Amino acid sequence: DNFRQVSTAFLELGEGYQKAIEEITRRMGEGMAKFICTEVETIDDYDEYCHYVAGLVGYGLSRLFHATGTEDLAPDHLSNSMGLFLQKTNIIRDYLEDINEIPRCRMFWPREIWSKYVDKLEDLKYEENSEKAVQCLNDMVTNALIHAQDCLQYMSALKDNSNFRFCAIPQIMAIGTCAICYNNVKVFRGVVKMRRGLTARVIDETKSISDVYSAFYEFSSLLESKIDDNDPNAALTRRRVDAIKKTCKSSGLLKRRFVA
Repeated sequence: DNFRQVSTAFLELGEGYQKAIEEITRRMGEGMAKFICTEVETIDDYDEYCHYVAGLVGYGLSRLFHATGTEDLAPDHLSNSMGLFLQKTNIIRDYLEDINEIPRCRMFWPREIWSKYVDKLEDLKYEENSEKAVQCLNDMVTNALIHAQDCLQYMSALKDNSNFRFCAIPQIMAIGTCAICYNNVKVFRGVVKMRRGLTARVIDETKSISDVYSAFYEFSSLLESKIDDNDPNAALTRRRVDAIKKTCKSSGLLKRRFVA
């Protein structure tokens, strides 16, 4: 949906912008084609896949914002992280839907992560593997968190309010979803998502970078409260959560709670 909006906007802006979007679209197509017959084996593969399907959307958005004169051109690595954080969150949340896809499952959890816990990826959904499944899930969430600080840096530089809200609301939903999914075996049993009331608050109340810092701080705190010291990745998860909270707190802009 985001990419269709970018495409439409570029078409409206003229031929020069059409060439830019054609280039992004070509790169996306070539990249996604690579993974039609290629499994996501390593974390590098995972990052590459997410770059093609979402990071390049971030590139396109940044170029659009710059072309319209509303924003400075964001560094590519920040634009990429904006896409990767959203895509990885979706991949984590949608495990059960994707593994049960008919006629053939669609899975992008990297073998480098899940093979530490089970022999086959589908084994995560079986109740007898619940402990290992949750540990794998926590590993995946911890991996996604590495992009959060880049996202905060990207959003803090946005000047136009419409651009800001367009970017900020999905990112808050992503950190909220990570917090809800973390250490939650229900990811392997059904649909896990933010409550409608909380989602409505995020949409209604996200108006400034202060709101973003506040939401990231609170959702990171919620995730932190769920860390089990016996989890294999507990120390790494804590470090990444602490880094996010430190960035938010050092902004001096924390003001209220999103999470009751």
